[in-house]
Amino acid sequence: MSFIKDEGPDPFVANIEAATLENQNYRTTVWTGKNLQVTVMAIQPGHDIGLEVHEDHDQFLRIEEGSAQVFMGPNEHELESWTANNDDAVIVPAGTWHNLVNAGDTPLKVYSIYGPPEHPHGTVHHTKEEADAAEAEK
Repeated sequence: MSFIKDEGPDPFVANIEAATLENQNYRTTVWTGKNLQVTVMAIQPGHDIGLEVHEDHDQFLRIEEGSAQVFMGPNEHELESWTANNDDAVIVPAGTWHNLVNAGDTPLKVYSIYGPPEHPHGTVHHTKEEADAAEAEK
């Protein structure tokens, strides 16, 4: 995949590992449908996704490259911590506060599956700052 773009809601087949590793943006939507969304992320060293909660949907994250500190809990003050590395999956149930922090010295390459979609079709955030600004506009 030399150019990643949102292919949803059309049927789609791709090597998600290659798309994840190729992605240089903080967040790029790969596929957005009515009930599901796939994004790929490149989180820079020391950066994170930001502590958040999705009340109405579950989330699946897979680490393709790098190391992360994962935080999850029932509220933003009661968080358990895990270390996740290459090939690990992180499952975040709806209503769970969570954050993923790049704990390494290279970009953390992750893909995420939301059900239902979290971001508008075609979303590309080149940097975390760009993503944070878009969230603030919601």
